[in-house]
Amino acid sequence: MNILVTGGAGFIGRWVVKRLLDDGHRVTVLDNLSNGQIENLEEFNGRSFKFIKGDIKNELDLEEVFKEKYDIIYHLGASINVQDSIDDPKNTFYNDTVGTFNILERAKVQMFGKNARMEGEEWVIDSKEDTHPCKVVFMSTCMVYDVASEEGIDESHPTKPVSPYGGSKIAAENMVLSYYNAYKLPTVVIRPFNTYGPFQKTGGEGGVVAIFINNSLAGKNINIYGTGKQTRDLLYVKDCARFVVESGHNDKVNGEVVNAGTGRDVTINELAQIISKNRVSINHVKHIHPQSEIMKLKCNYDKAKKLIGWEPEYSLEDGIKETEEWINSLKA
Repeated sequence: MNILVTGGAGFIGRWVVKRLLDDGHRVTVLDNLSNGQIENLEEFNGRSFKFIKGDIKNELDLEEVFKEKYDIIYHLGASINVQDSIDDPKNTFYNDTVGTFNILERAKVQMFGKNARMEGEEWVIDSKEDTHPCKVVFMSTCMVYDVASEEGIDESHPTKPVSPYGGSKIAAENMVLSYYNAYKLPTVVIRPFNTYGPFQKTGGEGGVVAIFINNSLAGKNINIYGTGKQTRDLLYVKDCARFVVESGHNDKVNGEVVNAGTGRDVTINELAQIISKNRVSINHVKHIHPQSEIMKLKCNYDKAKKLIGWEPEYSLEDGIKETEEWINSLKA
């Protein structure tokens, strides 16, 4: 298969690209490197792989990318920082919502052609046009949900955007599903829960697990925003990448919203204890934007298990161990 991954130089994108290449596919990555890093992809040089530096908001960049035809588009490119979205909502909206619309339009033209039109519910396609079917997998987030109950969050759980990041993702989700319903473009919305692992940034803009491990290894105190009683369902990146890839290959999830997580949530206080192993002190600091905090996130992944046979393979402890080994290797 010939596959496009937007945001493929990012943390999760890198693992998705690796899995696709290991499975024997040809992969093109589109990334503007605003958050992703070209170093994440260096090991793939010489394989069936191509990198294009470009932006999903730029029509000229998209013209270049869509000179080829793709069987699956994994759309991971986005602004992903919740706090940044509160400080700069315009950037998040244009990247996450408008950028997604641009990808959907390109996929629609590839599949049905520029001259195609709908009569009733059926497409009338110009036979002279060179069309090719494709599927769009849209990476959303658990941050669109309202607070979890003890049973966990399934896909029918209420949404409640408490940041422009969550709001932009919900808007993009609705566009993705509308293209399935209105145009018969195969799409799926996936909502992985909080993902962590090797290649996640370890600085201030990184994920909580990576930051805590990095500080712990460096002998720096761990700082927790707020009370630390907020919980997260932490999904190891290899499990996440397998879920993302399978969502593209399996037609049973077309037109659906599907969660991925572990079904286990842990408080940030507990997480800090697990990672620190009493090596450093744990402090609580004032939350930058407390209104954007979701106090309990816990995934119910029954739908993913039922439709595509996916379930997590890594425990939190195993994932933390591998992540710590990777961060240690960077310091060697």
